[in-house]
Amino acid sequence: MVVAWYMDESQEDQRKPHQLQPNRPVSCEELRQLGVRSWKLDADSYETDPHLAWIRKEENYSWMDIITIHKDKLPNYEEKIKIFFEEHLHLDDEIRYILDGSGYFDVRDKEDKWIRIYMEKGDMITLPAGIYHRFTLDENNYVKAMRLFVGEPVWTPYNRPADQFEARQKYVHSLAQTA
Repeated sequence: MVVAWYMDESQEDQRKPHQLQPNRPVSCEELRQLGVRSWKLDADSYETDPHLAWIRKEENYSWMDIITIHKDKLPNYEEKIKIFFEEHLHLDDEIRYILDGSGYFDVRDKEDKWIRIYMEKGDMITLPAGIYHRFTLDENNYVKAMRLFVGEPVWTPYNRPADQFEARQKYVHSLAQTA
């Protein structure tokens, strides 16, 4: 399963863990309260994995592709890394399944503090529409991930501030309901 913690305020290399000292771990239950769901799957058999097939059917994840984020594999690598790390939200859920490598998703908690979620091979995560987040590689500088969508893919990030969007307002309202 994914591992998460509250981040420090350091401006050091974004690829470092950035754990508070002492560490303040965040449980999967705390992530669920923010609308973040995760699974541990068998990435070596993703093409035939019945658990993945079940999740895709249950969640209606009908569209899928695979992206490799590495300087030798991704066109405009440096530009893309900067875009991925810019704080933003989407109007649809963001679903990622790590097939190889590792990296971090950072999400904001109810008090607007950063939580870092470490993902490695086999981890699958769903970030709800409207949550402010960002992504970065870790110091291994490599991840191969499956991107899943309900229906046609929508790649548009809306950089913060983006509170005017209905998806953001619904998300904030859902947080108030879980308080």
